[in-house]
Amino acid sequence: MTREKLIEAIEAKYQQLGEDPQLFLSGLLQAKPINYWDYVETETLLSLQKPRTDFKDEMIFIMYHQVTELVLKMMVHELKQLVFETQEDAVWADKINRLNRYTGLLINSFDVMRSGMNYDDYNTFRHTLAPASGFQSVQFRYIEIYCTPLQNLMNEMGKARLSSQPDVNEYFEHIYWKDAGLNRKTGKKTLTLRQFEEKYLENLKMLARDVQGRTLEEKLAAMQNPSNDLIDKMREFDRLYNVEWPLVHLQTARHYLDSKGEEKAATGGSEWKKYLHPKFQQRKFFPALWSNVEMEEWGSES
Repeated sequence: MTREKLIEAIEAKYQQLGEDPQLFLSGLLQAKPINYWDYVETETLLSLQKPRTDFKDEMIFIMYHQVTELVLKMMVHELKQLVFETQEDAVWADKINRLNRYTGLLINSFDVMRSGMNYDDYNTFRHTLAPASGFQSVQFRYIEIYCTPLQNLMNEMGKARLSSQPDVNEYFEHIYWKDAGLNRKTGKKTLTLRQFEEKYLENLKMLARDVQGRTLEEKLAAMQNPSNDLIDKMREFDRLYNVEWPLVHLQTARHYLDSKGEEKAATGGSEWKKYLHPKFQQRKFFPALWSNVEMEEWGSES
């Protein structure tokens, strides 16, 4: 593009916005050149680690979870576009591929947790973190809500407790993850769950109402003849996110909490051996893509 054509395009852009192009062009004279550290906010990012103990590996623990939250944010970014914008099959396939790569990154990154921290140090400083828990990662819940209707986030026990016509409030009373911090016999909740619900529950309900009829599972069901390639990619995402990643998390928890038969408690107070296992969670984003046998054997490979 020639200089004249470039200036014409810039002028046309601001004229379409109803603005004076001369004002914006003159503003460029005062603008500072951008640099890497300002663009990615390097100093801010590197200042966000605030250890609560003197154990060196607590820094690793904090940074690992911050990286995880950034990866989850990338996933939420892709899911918002799939849920709220009309996409062609090719765009869907590309974005599901991205989700699969991000999930693979989460799965492989658990080596940082399992092999990258001192066992004794972790089992000392982790007590300082209670009642904080990875359970309280709200982005994890956002991803679930974007992907599938609430009825698919019930385990068999939760489904049995539902009325014939449950609303959003009732679904959230019986959603699978609540069993990690609620004794359904006594009604007592852990502090971890109480804190999480106080901060995020209403936002989660609002999101669930906003995406009703538009989740990935529902948009897939409405597609005219989705390609086998797209279906395979969505099956892969379902398996990676809802089977492989929880199993790697479970294996890491076993390494630190039960490798010596000590049966230590999780900082959030959950029955982690049961809760983390895919067979307990029974979370499937796209149940229509799986056979009855596959769903019955969900997560049984470990």
